[in-house]
Amino acid sequence: MATVDPQPPAPQQKKDRTHYLYVFVIVAVVAGAVLGLVAPEFARTLKPVGTAFIALIKMMIAPIIFCTIVLGVGSIARAATVGKVGGLALAYFMAMSTMALGIGLVVGNLIHPGEGLNIQGSEYEITDAGHGDGEGGTIGFLLGIIPTSLLSSLTEGNILQTLFVALIVGFALQQMGPAGRPVLRAVGHVQALVFRILIMVMWAAPIGAFGAIAGVVGETGVQAIVSMATLMIAFYLTCVLFIVVVLGGLLKAVTGINIFRLMRYLGREYLLIFSTSSSEAALPRLIAKMEHVGVSRPVVGVTVPTGYSFNLDGTAIYLTMAALFVASAMGSPLAIGEQISLLVFMIIASKGAAGVTGAGLATLAGGLQSHRPDLVDGVGIIVGIDRFMSEARALTNFTGNAVATLLIGKWTREIDLVQVERVLSGRDRFDESTMAAHSHGTAEDRPAAEPATGARTEESVAKKVEVAAGTR
Repeated sequence: MATVDPQPPAPQQKKDRTHYLYVFVIVAVVAGAVLGLVAPEFARTLKPVGTAFIALIKMMIAPIIFCTIVLGVGSIARAATVGKVGGLALAYFMAMSTMALGIGLVVGNLIHPGEGLNIQGSEYEITDAGHGDGEGGTIGFLLGIIPTSLLSSLTEGNILQTLFVALIVGFALQQMGPAGRPVLRAVGHVQALVFRILIMVMWAAPIGAFGAIAGVVGETGVQAIVSMATLMIAFYLTCVLFIVVVLGGLLKAVTGINIFRLMRYLGREYLLIFSTSSSEAALPRLIAKMEHVGVSRPVVGVTVPTGYSFNLDGTAIYLTMAALFVASAMGSPLAIGEQISLLVFMIIASKGAAGVTGAGLATLAGGLQSHRPDLVDGVGIIVGIDRFMSEARALTNFTGNAVATLLIGKWTREIDLVQVERVLSGRDRFDESTMAAHSHGTAEDRPAAEPATGARTEESVAKKVEVAAGTR
């Protein structure tokens, strides 16, 4: 009698080491707060530890902004060539990101969570790179945006110069067409290297958070804890209201679909995102589920991967609220004009800030450095509570992309509303066995070339940036 060889055991999935990083950060925050309350004099001496960590973050700002914008401009051009779906998706993403940034500013101005702290950061010398020689005011500011050379924009610490050069390079690569693809591929590899360095730097976050929180609590006592808790609660409530009121209202008005029924359908993905604090982990499942719910494969294939770089509603709300918190906590609130210019900067710089640990923090620091360099050191306060807000960011980003897919499907008449009703009512359940291939990162059963590469973003940062460059 022939024997059947036993099936080899499935390989164990390697645990994401960033889980330990998050645990270390939480422990460091609690320890820093306790030390600040128990031994405030000693805690204040640890402030340079947090300042050193922020210096490491500032070191990464220019290359991150440059690579992200260059690749972002390239992927905009690529998505636009898809036709009506790509153009409509990009217009919607820009509108929603701007709205989310605006909501963050409004809420931040209403609650003023950092008021009363008056934490003065370490001395930071404001360079003259942003002003023209002998010129002041608006003319000096505009002339200061033009760098001495292309490379000096990456070395002088002027983020507006970096942004200006990145836009020029991105548009130039667009004009080059196929000849520019090798350059985009090279920039993609450079961004992968920069993000890898950033991930290494973020492993120092527990030490930086410990020093920053200990110093803050040592100076202000319980008021620091109250202010940070206020920011976190306000941010969570803002995200909930954005999902239910803004996204839910738009979804109901356009498609007639109830946002809560959609969220119930995506329940497993929410659990996955909550456990990993990253919407990237659920990207393959979102692609599969949006197809199953009745949206056509081309619409899903364009909208979902593009949205993961350009439709970051939760991150947008976080960036503006956190910036206002830091400014208030440093005792130097942003004027209305500065807030508006910061919003414009964030509209561009926030693209591509998802999926990489610390990228959002670097974008926040870049926005502050471009407008108010004296506030950058205050980012150390955010490091300690950033982890607690990451779940809300990820869940909001994910929900925004799910809603966007349904809306684009309706506007392009590429959605089967009968199938939507069958799925959301539970009569046609999603077959979880079809996700076996997705979970192992294979290309089988995926919508098309673009989403197939997009679905592998959780496996490697390098592959993600190559997708953004349009080279895979």
